Amino acid sequence: MKEDLNKNECILGVDTHLDIHVGAIINNTGKVAGTKTVSSNNSGFNELFDWASSFGTVMEAGIEGTGTYGASLCDYLQDKNIHVFEVNRPDRSKRRLEGKSDPIDAISAARSVWSGTATAIPKSHNGICEALRIISIARKSAVKSKTQTINQLRALLVSAPQKIREKLWQVKPHECVSACLKYRNVVTNSTVLSTLLSILKSLAKRWLLLKQEVDLLDKEMDKLTKEHTPRLRSRLGVGPQTAATLLSVAGDNPERLKSEASLAALCGVNPLPASSGKTIRHRLNRGGNRTANNAIWTVAMVRMRSEPRTKSYVERRTAEGLSQKEICRCLKRYIVRELYPVILDDLSKIKLIT
Repeated sequence: MKEDLNKNECILGVDTHLDIHVGAIINNTGKVAGTKTVSSNNSGFNELFDWASSFGTVMEAGIEGTGTYGASLCDYLQDKNIHVFEVNRPDRSKRRLEGKSDPIDAISAARSVWSGTATAIPKSHNGICEALRIISIARKSAVKSKTQTINQLRALLVSAPQKIREKLWQVKPHECVSACLKYRNVVTNSTVLSTLLSILKSLAKRWLLLKQEVDLLDKEMDKLTKEHTPRLRSRLGVGPQTAATLLSVAGDNPERLKSEASLAALCGVNPLPASSGKTIRHRLNRGGNRTANNAIWTVAMVRMRSEPRTKSYVERRTAEGLSQKEICRCLKRYIVRELYPVILDDLSKIKLIT
């Protein structure tokens, strides 16, 4: 608990939403001083800060959703020299006991800071990591749409007349798209056939546009990662997408990660203790950022196939009786341990340049 708070100091807790934010103030003893609802804009931020300051000096704040709805408020409070902590949603057992409402969540956020439960420092969104995160989001949606487009095109070809299917169906997507674009419309009185050929060409054009978008995003991602994080990119198995994913998770202020164990927890590659009685064991961590977990898995797969040191490690652990999945989990933890100082070094150099 915050025993070092003075009588005129207080803690702010905020439950964030798209249109409104709900704040709660607790004093140095943990007692609720009041709650207030404001709009999620600059005037609302000013109103919330002035209201909170009327109870005393706001030293710390706990905010839900610092990376989404609460991102702007987080930046605003940090500019006011308030130490902001990221607060997780209350667990289900607590909500069953205390109920659920915006003021209750705001009070819970403030008390998490007061009790010392909330210790996570929010990521900043003003550097290369944020730029790569934005590119990754756009690329992910473009790739998904591209896959959906070729699947729709193939589904139409499956039920198309045999002559058309034989001419247009190709195993490789780009060859199938090229065949649809080159196919000349036959003169026919069939409305169904003319519509089919028209839609096939339309889907083929859409696929090409999406491919161009993905290629452009890949080129930009490759350029940024090579330019700003050369050491990370030099590691075996770390490509532009993997590097962008790991940097997005670390954030532009990776000093908030106290150790490589913190990054391992964020990536969900740290084994969790699951011992009971005489049974001593660890279980798989199903939490963390699953995209980052997949990125680490990709690095592990590349090294298991091509790196002599990793291949000898796999042979040794296999002889000890471990399965391929268990070996991969061990490798992922070692990979995070290796990449953590590399990420810190690259990002620290970026800060020195800027």
